[in-house]
Amino acid sequence: MSIMMAMRFKRRGSALVLVTIAAVLLTLVGVGLLQVGLSSRLFAIGSVHKIKACSAADAGLTMAIYEMNEKLKDESWNDSELPEATNVCLPYCDSVCSYTVTGNLGSGYSITSLGEFGRAQKTVSTTIELKGLFDNAILTKAKLTLKSGTIINGYNSQDPLDKNTDADIATQSTADSSITLNSGVVVNGDVRVGLGGNPDTAIKDLGATIEGSKYGATDKDPLPQMTAPTDLFYMGTVIEAKGSTVTIGPADSGTYTGINLKTTGLPGVLDISGGAVELHITGDIELGQSCEIIVKDGSSLILYADGNIHSRESSGITVKNPAKEAETLKIYATGEGTQLFDIKAKSEWVGVVYAPNADVALYANGDVYGSVTANNFDFKAGGNYHYDKALKNVKIDDEGVRFVIKRWNEG
Repeated sequence: MSIMMAMRFKRRGSALVLVTIAAVLLTLVGVGLLQVGLSSRLFAIGSVHKIKACSAADAGLTMAIYEMNEKLKDESWNDSELPEATNVCLPYCDSVCSYTVTGNLGSGYSITSLGEFGRAQKTVSTTIELKGLFDNAILTKAKLTLKSGTIINGYNSQDPLDKNTDADIATQSTADSSITLNSGVVVNGDVRVGLGGNPDTAIKDLGATIEGSKYGATDKDPLPQMTAPTDLFYMGTVIEAKGSTVTIGPADSGTYTGINLKTTGLPGVLDISGGAVELHITGDIELGQSCEIIVKDGSSLILYADGNIHSRESSGITVKNPAKEAETLKIYATGEGTQLFDIKAKSEWVGVVYAPNADVALYANGDVYGSVTANNFDFKAGGNYHYDKALKNVKIDDEGVRFVIKRWNEG
């Protein structure tokens, strides 16, 4: 074999080695890419399973809170029968959830919810607390108007040593000028507008001072529709006082077709005396000129109103309570449509109004103590507005109370 032939064979052998090496490298790269793709797919599947497990845990938490709130409807609360469930199949998916509620009224309640999908598991733990209807000094669905010079602050009728005077006002509306603060108004707290709203446009500031912040809400306060208790005895009559004083006590609690107070020489007066009174009024409440509803010291009144409230000149609702306990008088709008509450007081006014579907106007010749929830609210009292922070200390049998999440932890 010549030297030239040997060199030609040597070059062919080198090329074969290079081709073999290239093939091996390409194979390794291909296998690596397949492995990366497989790993990515497995990771994505695992992530989806975790998300579905998390959603299942959230669903279990929602179920537990719902059952706790349904349990509130029981006439007597019992901590020995708290909600629990195991391997609850969720609709439209293969996820399951399990949840338990532990605790008691004294120490509070905790919920643990486990969500499962495939091999993925997710645990959510929360503590829940009772929340009432009156967490704000004023809350409206639409417009809120404060007269010039009004001071909004807080006090605590259950703790005179509480010097924190913060009191928040809010609307759920985001429309322009939903809140009107006339000149000289002072708000010792926050002013909140509707979900995602712009406080610069939703608040019409005509020279007010806001000690707290102005901001748009991050969630929407639930405003449940109130209904009168079904166990109130149906009286079928109007409560009337024409030029006289009529006194009713706890034994007179029940459902009436109206309240009609008239002046005939002397004003008609309705005295609430002797303890706790509950009245469901299916028609209108009419307070004629100079007439008055008086809640005596040591007594209280819960008023469920299906109709309107009309307070004529110099009439009013008066609460004789030196401690200014706002829960002494509670007025709930229980009508099916829009209502009108024209409320007056001859001097100061003490009480709460929950009327998310009613337009409420409040006139008083003195200061106002309590809380108001309304569709539209117009404050025209001669004094200032003081929010009773004791209203946040709710009890299990309070009207409209519900469980809400206090703290949240994912495991």
